[in-house]
Amino acid sequence: MADDCLFCSVVAGEVPATRLREDDDTLVFADIDPQAPVHVLVIPKRHSRDIAELAADAADSAAVLRAVAAYVRDQGLTDYRVVFNTGAGVGQTVFHVHAHVLAGRPMTWPPG
Repeated sequence: MADDCLFCSVVAGEVPATRLREDDDTLVFADIDPQAPVHVLVIPKRHSRDIAELAADAADSAAVLRAVAAYVRDQGLTDYRVVFNTGAGVGQTVFHVHAHVLAGRPMTWPPG
């Protein structure tokens, strides 16, 4: 756990969040600024700064993908987008890796 990390504080229960799914390794919670009718964040409970750090941990990488798959399955979602932002220049504002899962509206390509 990183002392100054917002999402580590969410995992620890120090910051409130709408928890939607949780297991030993991951947490799924509602985004506080949703960009689609369904907009959740999927995080590993252990701190990794970004997707590059997450990729170095095969167990946590797999756990995040399993959590995404389980959440969308449980919600009956068949069309959804998963986004990882890496770096402030592309919109990462919390430097604890997180997957955005978005669904419930048409989405265009390319995003922007």
